[in-house]
Amino acid sequence: MPRTSDLAAAQSVVVNDVHKTFRLRHTHSIKETFVAAVRRKTLTTDFKALSGVSMDIKEGESVALLGFNGSGKSTVLKLISGVLSPDEGTVLTRGRVAGLIEVGAGFHPDLSGRENIFLNAAILGMSKKETEERYDDIVAFSEIEQFIDTEVKHYSSGMFLRLAFSVAIHTEVDILLIDEILSVGDEPFQKKCLARIRDLHSAGKTLVVVSHDLDMVSSLCERGILLRDGKVAFDGDSKEAVAFMRA
Repeated sequence: MPRTSDLAAAQSVVVNDVHKTFRLRHTHSIKETFVAAVRRKTLTTDFKALSGVSMDIKEGESVALLGFNGSGKSTVLKLISGVLSPDEGTVLTRGRVAGLIEVGAGFHPDLSGRENIFLNAAILGMSKKETEERYDDIVAFSEIEQFIDTEVKHYSSGMFLRLAFSVAIHTEVDILLIDEILSVGDEPFQKKCLARIRDLHSAGKTLVVVSHDLDMVSSLCERGILLRDGKVAFDGDSKEAVAFMRA
């Protein structure tokens, strides 16, 4: 998990010379593995997701992680959240981190929306008392009051998004991580989410956003970090980063 002891007061996130490799399997059963081994075929290959990535994110900054598919954006976000650990290098964070990295993550399919609010809030570090105090606001923002006592396995991806986003933004968050999920909801809810994200940024929260909607992230974030083949290719103004990527 990320440590916080070595961070300077003004820093929220420090990623220092991080490397991450994933092992890709080419067989899906014991039988396939045995046949491939007999035929001396390659069973696995290594995919280098990140190679020496470094970045410092200051408290209150809004940062867009940009890049084409496979560039390492989501891997960086998962390292910051603590879902993954680096093979080499260090990832440090200061404060409470809430991640909207995957729709429905942290939800139990056999529990109702109401029960999952308390479960997901606890995962994000909220006490039961804090959740009870914000419960009505969470449900109201999600706009799924009618289905709140329905098991979430019957929810659409859009309903998952509404509930997950509502819980995350009602925590006492210091760093908010968002990975592409804003594309799941309908347009009115997307606008509502973006307005809420801007409010959090205005309140001094740190934002790290991954999205393929380049126009949206360039207006939402001040800074853009472009990743290419697991390395930082550009770090600067978000609009310049988008122009560099498009070029």
